[in-house]
Amino acid sequence: MISDPIVTPKVDDETDQIQNDQDPQGDSAEEHVADEPGAGDQKRKKKKKKPKKKKVQQTDPPRVGLSKIFTNGIYPQGEIQPYKDDNAWRVTSEEKRYNEKMAIEDPDITYQNIRRAAEVHRQVRRCARKFIRPGLSMTEIAEYIEDGTRSLVEENGLDAGVGFPTGLSLNNCAAHYTPNAGDTTILQQGDVLKVDIGVHVRGRILDSAFTLTFEPTYDKLVEAVRAATNTGVKEAGIDVRLGELAGYIQETMESYEVEVDGKVLPVKPIENLSGHSINLYQIHGGKSVLLVKNDDQTKMEEGEYFAIETFGSTGRARVVESGDCSHYAKIMDAPRVPLRLTSAKSLLKSITGNFGTLPFCRRYLDRAGESKYLLAVSALRTPLEDIN
Repeated sequence: MISDPIVTPKVDDETDQIQNDQDPQGDSAEEHVADEPGAGDQKRKKKKKKPKKKKVQQTDPPRVGLSKIFTNGIYPQGEIQPYKDDNAWRVTSEEKRYNEKMAIEDPDITYQNIRRAAEVHRQVRRCARKFIRPGLSMTEIAEYIEDGTRSLVEENGLDAGVGFPTGLSLNNCAAHYTPNAGDTTILQQGDVLKVDIGVHVRGRILDSAFTLTFEPTYDKLVEAVRAATNTGVKEAGIDVRLGELAGYIQETMESYEVEVDGKVLPVKPIENLSGHSINLYQIHGGKSVLLVKNDDQTKMEEGEYFAIETFGSTGRARVVESGDCSHYAKIMDAPRVPLRLTSAKSLLKSITGNFGTLPFCRRYLDRAGESKYLLAVSALRTPLEDIN
């Protein structure tokens, strides 16, 4: 069970992790050699020390691919939550391990793919926290993050790359905003910025986000959302009912208050946003983890991946669709629809080749060499999905 928080549980200030390659003979290897004939006794000479290989360090901005740092292909484990209470027996159950292996491809391979994506996220996130500051444009921030992600994951077509457009949602915009070409929005000192970063390796999508503020007004709001996310991660697990999990998240979130301009405001979970399951090459897998307790009896099951996302509000705690759409994705198993526009057929072919069913945005179409595509995008609304 992989759970990815919408607000990072902790700030990662640790140093970059590196793989050490050591001389197998050691640093003080010696050998005995004989002098020329007639020179007398053999003399013992020390072999010159080989210079140690330099440890590969990540750069800032991040541009060193992870395969150059983790040369053995083994990536760090993240936080692991133990099974609780009645589920503790799963740790030693051969049957349950077999069920997990049948539910997904080889777990060892799958987990390494997820951990590789997670390490990319961790390193890019750490640099992004230092880079993002008031005065930067949303486009500058998005490109900094996405360029780093592509470099570290060593982008390779649909095998590895960006998982979805970088979300940079400001203030009362809760989610799914990324700058389109020509966007001139500038980050301000008083803004609350939600940064949502996606990475994928072989279709396993790592979906995780964090919130930044630049003055202390909303520190308690950030703390509330972080605590609610940690609760969701802790309580998630196989056989957990989604409606009950939402109740745990709600209880934690609502235990916080925020003082704004002398008024004490309760923190409320946004009732019509949710976390979600994640399928192979499909960011929204079909199951939802709401943030308010409900009667959903659906269970988490073996082989499933979830993003535990929590959204806190000091307002109405309900969102409505607003503004231009910036995220699109090709619908999984979309029905065949006759397309009359030649440009729409060409664009659909480009989308399929470049993104498959992964989410994309207009900036990504620009990067793929597409132009004058807005009419074609409109014609593709049936096989495409707006992610609002």
